[in-house]
Amino acid sequence: MNKGRNNTQVATFILLGFSDFPRIIVILFSIFLIIYVFTVFWNMGLFTLIKMDSYLHTPMYFFINKLAFLDFCYVSSTAPKMLSDFFKKQKSISFMGCAMQYFFFSGLALTECCLLAAMAYDRYAAICNPLLYTAIMSPTLCVKMTVGSCITGFCGAFIQLCGLLQLDFCGPNIINHFFCDLPQLIILSCSDSFFLQVITSVLTVIFGLMSVLVIMISYGYIVGTILKITSAEGRSKAFNTCASHLTAVILFFGSGTFVYLCPNSDDSLSQNKLASIVYTVVIPMLNPLIYSLRNKEIKDALIRWKRRIFSCSD
Repeated sequence: MNKGRNNTQVATFILLGFSDFPRIIVILFSIFLIIYVFTVFWNMGLFTLIKMDSYLHTPMYFFINKLAFLDFCYVSSTAPKMLSDFFKKQKSISFMGCAMQYFFFSGLALTECCLLAAMAYDRYAAICNPLLYTAIMSPTLCVKMTVGSCITGFCGAFIQLCGLLQLDFCGPNIINHFFCDLPQLIILSCSDSFFLQVITSVLTVIFGLMSVLVIMISYGYIVGTILKITSAEGRSKAFNTCASHLTAVILFFGSGTFVYLCPNSDDSLSQNKLASIVYTVVIPMLNPLIYSLRNKEIKDALIRWKRRIFSCSD
């Protein structure tokens, strides 16, 4: 039964943001601003470097390049609004603006789930079938996997958006978060949200569990292959090619699981809000660092471009 039919539909939501931390509001703003600037700089820098350096035009760096651009879009779906609201008295957002923010956030997050699974398959092909690697991971397949991840992710988000637009909101209109996340919107709805919750659960299984399953199977074969390598140097080199991707996977899925599988009680909302910072802001900043700091080919590419820049200036 729809309880909101005879009530006024809410047209605007109020985002509380981090107003429950008034004593450190300036510190939080400074930290998040620095993180966002570094995230944009690192991701777009890595994206440009891979795009322009011909030595990095391999399947592995093709996916890292797309992940860098995806993380730039992902963090930009929430961070600019969050930062602009810090010192506003009325942190308002329209209902349609709220729905569209969640649509892009969800679409990009689901796309990243698929892309991380595709990257796990790429590592499986590189380590378990090194002689056939270039044949298996052809440019056509890489493009298809990337485009497929994007289309699939945004199709899932569109299904959620359609369910969200069917809900009625008749008050209260206060969201205890820094962006329009679906669990908080469902709590505020005055209509039956069972169908949307079922859709969200199904999508979680399809994207979350299936992506994790693909990653686990890929790494199961990878570990088996690495253990068969006789030389310690060979095992170390094979492991290093996977360590960055595995770290990114653990951070992304670990933080998301903590937030979305924990009950949204009043005591846990502030904790969930801080945990949400990890997968919405911090992880997009860490990903390019994870893939760059211990990567010799990235460092070599940076050295080559430094030499080109200095030679041009001379």
